[in-house]
Amino acid sequence: MNILITNDDGIRSAGLHSVAEALQSIGDVYVLAPDRNWSVASHAKTLDNPLKVRDYYLPKINNAFTSNGSPADCALLGISGVLGVSIDVVVAGINTSNNLGYDVHYSGTIAAAAEATIQGVPSVAMSTLFNQDIGYDPAAKVALVVVDQVIERGLPSDTLLNVNVPTVKYDQIKGVKITRQANSRHHQDELVDFTDPYGNKFYWIGGKPHNDPDNIDTDIGAVANLYVSVTPIKLNRSSDYFTTELVKWDLKL
Repeated sequence: MNILITNDDGIRSAGLHSVAEALQSIGDVYVLAPDRNWSVASHAKTLDNPLKVRDYYLPKINNAFTSNGSPADCALLGISGVLGVSIDVVVAGINTSNNLGYDVHYSGTIAAAAEATIQGVPSVAMSTLFNQDIGYDPAAKVALVVVDQVIERGLPSDTLLNVNVPTVKYDQIKGVKITRQANSRHHQDELVDFTDPYGNKFYWIGGKPHNDPDNIDTDIGAVANLYVSVTPIKLNRSSDYFTTELVKWDLKL
């Protein structure tokens, strides 16, 4: 069983190292991750520049590589044969913050998993909000359980799993909730303006995370209530329910 680990935080991310070490107990782990941080890069792919892959030393990991490409590039490179093996499952993460609600559209972590799914390989995106006192060990243990089930049961050809782990110790996690993506942003964007010493305006996009503990069946609500959220995400974004209304429009040419 060959498991490809990638991410959007880059090859130096401790979350990547933690999940790679944990998954060695269930398969042969290969790491191929970007050489820099690609957070919020979404599904960027490199079409007009050459992609390079080079060895990278990671303690306890025999097969580690890095690339100048994006998270989606790394997933595609690993699956396409640059590692010299056939990849059976792809794990993206562990991301240093949660990917919840509409934030999944921005996430390079989700994009890497989506690229794997597009290429016909089952994939899991792993995320948690990092805390120095807790570390990535709880999320790595959750990844071991989820990926083991993916290997045993498989996934639909158009679906990936988005897994978000609450920021608590492993024995404080209340359990697992199978959730739907919340219909809201996780981070509430606020535009803040400043003036530099030369009188020029510049802007910063900020805002606090949004929690919705009452809707426990959503990814945001489950994590807010200290459950692991496992959300199946389909690649096809067609709005089936609106199709019946759209056909009534006068769109004749």
